[in-house]
Amino acid sequence: MNLSRRQLIQSAGASALLASIGQQALAQAQVESLKIVTGFPPGGTSDTICRRVADRLVPGYAKAAFVENKTGAGGQIAVTFVKSAPPDGNTLLQTPMSMLGVYPHIYKKLPYDPVADLAPVSLGCVFDFGFAVGPSVPASVKSLPEFLDWCKANPAQANFGSPAAGSVPHFIGVLLGRSAGVDIKHVAFRGTQPAILDMIGGQLQAVSGPIGEFTQHVAAGKCRLLAATGAKRSPFAPNTPTMAEQGLKDFVYNEWFGFYVPAKTPTETVTRLNAALRSALAAPETVNGLAAMGLEAKSSSPAELAAMLKADTERWAPLVKQIGFTADA
Repeated sequence: MNLSRRQLIQSAGASALLASIGQQALAQAQVESLKIVTGFPPGGTSDTICRRVADRLVPGYAKAAFVENKTGAGGQIAVTFVKSAPPDGNTLLQTPMSMLGVYPHIYKKLPYDPVADLAPVSLGCVFDFGFAVGPSVPASVKSLPEFLDWCKANPAQANFGSPAAGSVPHFIGVLLGRSAGVDIKHVAFRGTQPAILDMIGGQLQAVSGPIGEFTQHVAAGKCRLLAATGAKRSPFAPNTPTMAEQGLKDFVYNEWFGFYVPAKTPTETVTRLNAALRSALAAPETVNGLAAMGLEAKSSSPAELAAMLKADTERWAPLVKQIGFTADA
């Protein structure tokens, strides 16, 4: 069927109008500036995922996005900051599970309620932990059992660092010591990288933390990765045996990073942000960038993330009781 000149002009005009309306709708949907908050310093795994995701949330979700590192109190400051932010979709928290699923068991009074004060948006990634030693531990120590034996023989030097008191890496170190009947003293840091720097500088003997935090230092010959915590060897450290392989059958631990917004954020905003995060986390640049830090990019629905937190909160309750650690002691 042939169209008249008038019909063609009218059709073109309608298309232009629809395009204009679409652009206006996009502009209205975009937030001016998105702040992604992490409780850990630049250079670590938590900071890395924030920056990778921020790059891909522009311009689809926000006109601009930036990362803010609010360190301190083992990640609590960041969570508390986001809890108190306006529920308008302009502030996004990225946090490890520990701050939400483990801390309620070790702090009598937390400045936030993980469920009531935050709304889940999406999972961000999953990862295993590693346990490494530095130059202050003899080069002859090449396995976890050998390190534990060395700690028994050198109790004054038996210590390890973790990214935060009450974090999963902290408890892994404590449980390791208990498995061998040796007290390995814990030193809490504001993130894993500061702990690693002290370790490779000779001020600290060992560090427990996300496995990807160690890879660059291991490659440079500055520290030795003795064990990983996965059910099978990590693809990011295939030459490192698991703790289970070294005789610690129950030592299988991993963790995840998740994205949250303040409670009472409108459902439509959460849905839009979830879609934007899913797209960002599926991008090859994000997947490859996170893999370089030992992180496996993964997204989820808000409901799936809520279920994961519930399961981990319940899993850690008896473990924390067994360890007997309280941050208030």
